[in-house]
Amino acid sequence: MDNTTFRSFLQVLPPIEFACVYGSSLHPSNNDKTTMTDYILGVCDPKQWHSENLKLNKHHYASWMVNLGGERLITGVADKVGVGVHFNPFVTWNGKLFKYGVVRMHDLLQDVQYWEKFYLCGRLQKPVHIVVDNLDVNSTNSVNLRAAVSAALLLLPSEFTEADLYAKVCSLSYTGDVRMLFAEDKNKVKKIVNGQFDLFHSMYKPFLEEYEAKKLLRLSSTANNQIHVSQDCDLSVVCSLVSALPPSIRSQMSIKEGEKTKLRETGIVIHDTKISTREEAANCLQRILRRRVMVSSARQAMSGFLAVGGVNASRYLAKKVSKAWKSWR
Repeated sequence: MDNTTFRSFLQVLPPIEFACVYGSSLHPSNNDKTTMTDYILGVCDPKQWHSENLKLNKHHYASWMVNLGGERLITGVADKVGVGVHFNPFVTWNGKLFKYGVVRMHDLLQDVQYWEKFYLCGRLQKPVHIVVDNLDVNSTNSVNLRAAVSAALLLLPSEFTEADLYAKVCSLSYTGDVRMLFAEDKNKVKKIVNGQFDLFHSMYKPFLEEYEAKKLLRLSSTANNQIHVSQDCDLSVVCSLVSALPPSIRSQMSIKEGEKTKLRETGIVIHDTKISTREEAANCLQRILRRRVMVSSARQAMSGFLAVGGVNASRYLAKKVSKAWKSWR
């Protein structure tokens, strides 16, 4: 599917500030015409946007939400039950299937910069095709990508491949995801990286080169033209990586490690986060991210179930579980 088609679908919706396409429809080798094209749409005022969209596309929504509360109920469920995103799946237009999630621009930018929910920032750590970007989210997302690289490096050993790095970045937003227990392909991360390797490379190469220039890692080419990465694992490098993480993550690392590390005089304090060993920092980071992903994915799963109604929820879940079971067999 090309950019013209991506833009064409948006013409049936009210105006938006940001739109990106993500997921399997971006796989260069994906020729499946039944694949649902997934969008994230950023709008200034979700309630007002849904009000306008209900006039244009009432059939995109679950009938019970339309009849019982309209835009007020739609945004209420997204904000109070979910993590601020309302999804309309199984939208048919021009013979193709679409799913779009609508989010407040403020919430999108907060998650991208600060990993508050670790939901949309995880989407944007993986390849996306930006269709509309009136507020330059693409530039803001560089903070998110740099933090993702730093987190992945902290969790990886001293020697690894470029593919290992992208798999670790990709897995940040799946570790703890409740859907991975029963409704997602167990090989999902591997398939994403293999299917979109060149897109990952173009996204993350500038940050690898930046970190190489800072002497945090060394890059070399392998026989199959992949990049082999060696990283220094001493404490000063760990602190550089931690300093690139969002403030809320650093502060939680400080709280979780504080009591154990105050007694260690060899620890280094960076942005109020006391680091004693690389292993402690990596384990602490992993626990924090797992917790955030678990909470956000559970909330969004419940919100999604309510938002799409019983029939569509069952249809969507059945499709997911079918793919998951095939991967487990």
